[in-house]
Amino acid sequence: MKTYYESIIEKGYSRRDFIKFTTYMTAFMGFEASMIGQVTKAMETKKRIPVIWEHFQECTGCSESFIRSDHPLVADLILDNISLDYTDTLMAASGHNAEEAKQESMKENYGNYILVVEGAIPMKDDGVYCTIAGRSAIEILKESAAGAAAILTFGSCSSWGGVQAAYPNPTGSVPVDEIIKDKPIIRVPGCPPIAEVMTGVVMHYATFGRLPELDSLGRPKQFYGKRVHDSCYRRPNFDAGLYAESFDSQEAKDGYCLYKLGCRGPVTYNACGSMGWNNGVSFPIKSGYPCIGCSEPSFWDNSPFVERLTNVPGMGIEATADTVGKIAVGAAVGAAVVHSLATNIAKKKELREAEECGEENEKNIKA
Repeated sequence: MKTYYESIIEKGYSRRDFIKFTTYMTAFMGFEASMIGQVTKAMETKKRIPVIWEHFQECTGCSESFIRSDHPLVADLILDNISLDYTDTLMAASGHNAEEAKQESMKENYGNYILVVEGAIPMKDDGVYCTIAGRSAIEILKESAAGAAAILTFGSCSSWGGVQAAYPNPTGSVPVDEIIKDKPIIRVPGCPPIAEVMTGVVMHYATFGRLPELDSLGRPKQFYGKRVHDSCYRRPNFDAGLYAESFDSQEAKDGYCLYKLGCRGPVTYNACGSMGWNNGVSFPIKSGYPCIGCSEPSFWDNSPFVERLTNVPGMGIEATADTVGKIAVGAAVGAAVVHSLATNIAKKKELREAEECGEENEKNIKA
């Protein structure tokens, strides 16, 4: 089996393109620039890791997101680079030929391949609610997981159960970790996850042969270590107490915070605000709709999504934001008002200083 570097060069890309690719992936994996050399060396020498990708109860949105990774080398080569040996959605073969290819790959690479799972697994009535070629999702998952080195759960369905597991969960749907207990599992939740997040997690394991650092819920910290709230471009307006009251208001169009319209950004951990979709062009909040917390457990049961959050954790203005909106206790309101006034006074001072500087520069030019 070829190395990552050999595969890239064989496709007609230059050494320069390869270095750009490793630099790009180093950044997306959350490493400093000093790690580029190590990532490059690993990809020059390591063989491509086989990947088996199973689909169960899902909408295929995660696959749709994955194949739309915008970076040219990722988009053109990642499926070849990771040696995607089986995925019944993307592979050319079908039926018996596809299943034979999967069985052959799992046998040849036993203990060394990555299993990607997209979709929840129904447990009720012996798993009859998701069957493929007469076999239940439970049976297929156990078989595919037996020889896997690690399991990646792409999307909120395989990570948490998704909409299938929402109350009252008629099919008894569960996430992967409720069935597989003896394998390392990396959760990559989202509905769907960002394409480059999925790519980065695969490449981290393929490059270093180990799991990335995970948070308490089993998610990679480099992508799920911060709240959407922390990197949101509307955050300054949240801190200043400037909120949109309705979706069609001028304030919403002007970028005011969507907290009062139900935004889950303050309690949702994901890289949406810093990475975005479609080459970083946008993400839900930027398009004008509040974050619905799709990377968090049981997010479907946390609806209605346009209902304001209560008891937002944090400190300073964050700790009192809901108090300002709903409960309005005196001291908390006072603190929020003071914070808001101080922020606005500081902004006016900066604006005044900028205007004075401009006037002074104009005088010097005329002189």
